Amino acid sequence: MTAPIWDVVGIGENSVDRVVRLETPIASAPGGKARIRSEQRAVGGQVVTTLCSCAALGLRAAYAGTFGDDEAGVFARAELERRGIDLGSSFTRRAANRHATVMVEPDGERLVLWSREAALALQPDELPFALLNQTRLLHVDAVDPDASLRAAAMARAAGAVVTCDLDTPGPEAAALFEAATIPIFAEGVAAHLSGEPDTERALRALARWHEGMICVTLGPRGAMLRDGEQIHHAPAPRVAAVDTTGAGDVFRGAFIAALLEGKPAAEMLRFATAAAAVSCTRVGALAGVPTRAEIDELLARAAD
Repeated sequence: MTAPIWDVVGIGENSVDRVVRLETPIASAPGGKARIRSEQRAVGGQVVTTLCSCAALGLRAAYAGTFGDDEAGVFARAELERRGIDLGSSFTRRAANRHATVMVEPDGERLVLWSREAALALQPDELPFALLNQTRLLHVDAVDPDASLRAAAMARAAGAVVTCDLDTPGPEAAALFEAATIPIFAEGVAAHLSGEPDTERALRALARWHEGMICVTLGPRGAMLRDGEQIHHAPAPRVAAVDTTGAGDVFRGAFIAALLEGKPAAEMLRFATAAAAVSCTRVGALAGVPTRAEIDELLARAAD
């Protein structure tokens, strides 16, 4: 393997989101109608939010994904380039960019309504081998599972670490879990793969198929990490949440940064959990990406 040019390469989802904040919860809205408190347009998507979090923490990041050739695709490209993400290995399709409407309730929880044209799918034979051969770490999601699996195999063969973002159970979850060096997934996926509803028992059960680190995000309860025989749990610091959109993706970006900096497992988990908490205090995925100073400040307050 040649000397890595990139710290992290991402393959997966980008999106242009309409983020709508509601004054009342949908379930209790009178007559099924909820007033809009505010709305804004923002770039999001699992993988690019993680990459932007990595870039904000000083990592060299590149994205190999697909954009539409519409105005939304131009908007997404410009925002990612502004945040320091290299797009030299990305593609533009004759299609509308992936987009979503994100409805945010008063407590910060959200519902995502999304659309993605089939033409935006990244094919395995389009993968940039040179890019995958020159990175310390590859981060993938399950949006285009065949491409993600091929990329994971190529990156691992070149000596890179592979992390993955799995937020929903599905037929591709088990394959991506096995393909990753360090899987990072939501607790529902852990329960699905292991058959164990308890997260700690799920992590211990999954050790039969994966000897390395396994990380599970727990939403407002923080995150849990199995490292060898040890189980680490980092509770989420208390914040005034306004939007949880992208919190898990920010967690992954901060986790990757801490991992590549060589932090101990428990410290990695605390750092990533604090980053996710900071992101919940702002509206939108990329708008929630924190600085290192903000993460450190929250960790210091939590320690008092």
